[in-house]
Amino acid sequence: MFGYPKSFFLIAFLVTVSTASLAETENWSLVTRESLDESVRLDGVIEAVQRSTVSAQTSGTVLELPYDVDDAVEEGELIVRLEDSEQRARVSQAESAQAEALANLEDARQRFERVERLFEQNVASRSDFDQARNSLSAAEARIARARAELDEAQKQLDYTRVLAPFGGIVVERHVEIGESVNPGQPLMTGLSLEQLRVVVSVPQRYAEQLRRDQRATVTLNDGRVLKTGRMTFYPYADPGTHSFRLRLQLEEPDASLFPGMLVRVGIPVGEREALWIPSSSLVQRGELRAVYVLDDSDRRRLRQVRTGVQHDGKLEVLSGLSEGERIITEPRRD
Repeated sequence: MFGYPKSFFLIAFLVTVSTASLAETENWSLVTRESLDESVRLDGVIEAVQRSTVSAQTSGTVLELPYDVDDAVEEGELIVRLEDSEQRARVSQAESAQAEALANLEDARQRFERVERLFEQNVASRSDFDQARNSLSAAEARIARARAELDEAQKQLDYTRVLAPFGGIVVERHVEIGESVNPGQPLMTGLSLEQLRVVVSVPQRYAEQLRRDQRATVTLNDGRVLKTGRMTFYPYADPGTHSFRLRLQLEEPDASLFPGMLVRVGIPVGEREALWIPSSSLVQRGELRAVYVLDDSDRRRLRQVRTGVQHDGKLEVLSGLSEGERIITEPRRD
């Protein structure tokens, strides 16, 4: 009638039918209105709760360094061994002194017991009894001193074998093999990956509300939200930035977290109403952001939207949709 071939009307009919059937076979959801906590995003840094530097507690020459930087160490393993000939000599001298003191103590005790029996029989004088008792007390004091000296010598010998105080990673080695060290000199620095926390500087204008609400979220770059525990506020502000330092304990650190990594710390500062759609409903084509909306005839129409924040599988819609409209949740890309 208008000069169109019959095939044209057939194609138009098939397109209409396929569009309707496509909408019927896809899942849809309503645009909902829910409250949104507005938050400030701050840069936080992950740090190790356990980080320590092991120092020498005796003098000596470094003979062995079984571990280097980036090596994993178990608790109680040897990390530094010092030359110990001087310490062993002191232990031997202390053991000899203790043996001599024990012998003197036994002689003094036997003499005192003899004099005591004679004194009770009125054979020994009071001065002999007092002298024997004083000699026994002096011998007991010498054995106590000898034992203390042996304990100290043994400690100095034990100090030549430096053990890891906890399991972790070596991050710095301060000495080399053959180097002479003195008490107090740093030997090795390590940290544990078992307990981690997030440290962030909170601007003064948000500090009071954060102390009151005790709410904050820690997010990685890939969107994962980390579970946090106890908050610790520093009781003073930085005089240069006027910000307060905050620590957030990480409850379940995983193998992908390391000290020094940057994270995002979200601090709620207000609340407002927002429109939400499932994140899976968004269609991106270059710079275009859109969703498929179902009309009254169950046909889907592509509509451009402007989006906001994303949270827990949902996406905020700033414009382009109204509450109660139906959208395709997982649209097929035409």
